[in-house]
Amino acid sequence: MAHSKGETQVYLVGAGPGDPGLLTLKGRAAIERADVLVYDRLVSPRLLGYARPDCELVYVGKTPDHHTLPQHKINALLVKKALAGNVVVRLKGGDPFVFGRGGEEAEELRAHGLSYEVVPGVTSAIAAPAYAGIPVTHRDAASSFTVITGHERDGKGVSAIPWGQVARLKGTLVFLMGMENLPRIVDNLVGHGMDPATPAAVVRYGTWPMQRTVRAPLAALEERVGEEGIENPAVIVVGQVAALRERLSWAERKPLFGKTVVVTRARHQASALASALEERGAQVLEFPAIEIAPPTDPQPLAEAVAGIEAYRWVVLTSANGVDAFFAEAAAQRLDARCLAGAEVAAIGTGTQAALAAYGITQVHVAREFCAEGLAGLLAGKVRAGDRVLIARAEEARDVLPRALEEQGAQVSDVAAYRTRAVAEGAEALAAALRAGDVDAVTFTSSSTVTNLLACLGGPSLLEGADLYSIGPVTTETLRAAGLEPRAQAVEYTIAGLVAALVDTQEGELL
Repeated sequence: MAHSKGETQVYLVGAGPGDPGLLTLKGRAAIERADVLVYDRLVSPRLLGYARPDCELVYVGKTPDHHTLPQHKINALLVKKALAGNVVVRLKGGDPFVFGRGGEEAEELRAHGLSYEVVPGVTSAIAAPAYAGIPVTHRDAASSFTVITGHERDGKGVSAIPWGQVARLKGTLVFLMGMENLPRIVDNLVGHGMDPATPAAVVRYGTWPMQRTVRAPLAALEERVGEEGIENPAVIVVGQVAALRERLSWAERKPLFGKTVVVTRARHQASALASALEERGAQVLEFPAIEIAPPTDPQPLAEAVAGIEAYRWVVLTSANGVDAFFAEAAAQRLDARCLAGAEVAAIGTGTQAALAAYGITQVHVAREFCAEGLAGLLAGKVRAGDRVLIARAEEARDVLPRALEEQGAQVSDVAAYRTRAVAEGAEALAAALRAGDVDAVTFTSSSTVTNLLACLGGPSLLEGADLYSIGPVTTETLRAAGLEPRAQAVEYTIAGLVAALVDTQEGELL
């Protein structure tokens, strides 16, 4: 792919320690530009969603006992892809230059005359303790912190770590990649004079929803870690600050902490729900069971927009319908002023907000966010003979147009868009459901129910998870498939759906 002269060819980007919200804005911008994205094991899958659809994704993840590619081959891969004219992003967990071997990659790129840029990331050395409620510095406990590798290069023989000096440091010690060597770390510290009663902690999967933390005196840390089954990836913290965890712990206190929740909403709409769930501590698996597409026949919507001045009422039932309506209006060189002579009605606050984004703020919204609620609201407002345009999903129910026609209105019911099934990722989701790794599945419409069941080959895999419905129509579709939701949102909105999860999941044993 051709790129302009002087453009950076390779970006060494720190993805942060796991929480996708900790990626920097500059890091996201680099991912969005990438032709090739080379990523590590501890990179959140959510970050891959920022890449363009045509971006080549290359996994080079490493575990302590297995490397998908050894480092020298990763270096060669970056060089090869960049020399081919691609913008390459090397996406690394944490920070590229904090035990991330980013320096070695930069040397290789420079040796081949390739331009590169380093985008620092939030290191787990600070973030993992912070998410466990352990500040690496504290006025009353530590005025410095030292980050030390727990996994020195093979073949070194004598350790390069000056254990005698390290054991006498008064600040906080943070060991990365040290779980295999935990006994040796403890022995070296205690053997060189550190008080065995020094507070210590191990944080596994720091900043991830499956984060686990154990705390114990240094001499007892290995035993506690064994009892709790804590393994890599983990950060070891030694120092007085570890004792602050009991008072400062916060991440594990979130209402959905440790819960894995599936979001089935269309990809372009999923971020709001996913973000709200993550804010409350959940791990989100995005499975967009539907995608939004133009209607099978776009002509009725085009004709309705062209003759919009003839309608006394314009009814929009979803944010997707709003976007589709105004996209057609824009194609005809019209804007929000085309609705100046009409009364506008909508289902739900989400649709109302979408209209407001286009400048339409005077909207009739029923208290009950469904077709029946809006039909009831309009019963006393729409007069016989009024022309009413309803722009909505192609597969929508006929409740609303039928109710308005019974009132004597002249109704034009046009498809503004349609939903269609998406099967991408179905095998991975099915595997997670079989393994019992999913705590809850959210449904925001009947079509998400229907299409997810089609992708999974029926309802059986969902019987072990808690199901959550956004409203009565979606609930009815679940029940028709033999599935009973654990809860239905009181308010038929994304916020209401999140509240339903929090109300039922909060306080359960994880």
